[in-house]
Amino acid sequence: MAGSVNKVILVGNLGKDPEMKNFENGGSLVNLSLATSETYKNQQTGERETKTEWHRLVIRRPQLSEIAMKYLKKGMSIFIEGKLVTRSWMKDNVTQYITEIVVDDFTMLGSKAGSDHESQSSDQGNVSIEVEKEADLPF
Repeated sequence: MAGSVNKVILVGNLGKDPEMKNFENGGSLVNLSLATSETYKNQQTGERETKTEWHRLVIRRPQLSEIAMKYLKKGMSIFIEGKLVTRSWMKDNVTQYITEIVVDDFTMLGSKAGSDHESQSSDQGNVSIEVEKEADLPF
């Protein structure tokens, strides 16, 4: 295969309200945190367990940033498409790294069950994804 692909697709719930950062050059970006969870059966105890992963999202496109700031709220379920980007910087003579997902597009799916926020989607309602894995897990 010639070339490569850097594509991320996630469905999850926002962990906090969007935060906009404005820069001196007139640019801006929006930071978000997204939680994705999977449920599995622990092979040793037989109990159902949930593992949650947190993802750092960045929106750099101005129009998408405006929509995010206006409509997205903590607890909402969203579908995002983007790409992985790793940045580095020096702090106290130590190179620091962070991996983020730069969002190309998102779709609002609704509010998390039990949330006080109104749904911003049409008739899609809440989305809950459970993946049961019966494979041997190291924990």
